[in-house]
Amino acid sequence: MQINIGSTERALRLILGVVLVLLPFLTALSMLWTWVSVIAGLVLVVTGVVRFCPLWAMLGICTAGRK
Repeated sequence: MQINIGSTERALRLILGVVLVLLPFLTALSMLWTWVSVIAGLVLVVTGVVRFCPLWAMLGICTAGRK
């Protein structure tokens, strides 16, 4: 697993992921949107922490500055 997420993208993923995980607790989302929000948030947080995105790897995208 090669790093393919740069520092700026990593910070954005972590911030947006935490917001999406907390969103259902701050608003009155339906059950479906609660699950969508939490799952999407967790995916963003995990990919931000490990600095690897499988989708970016399949598409050949690298924002880390090196390949």
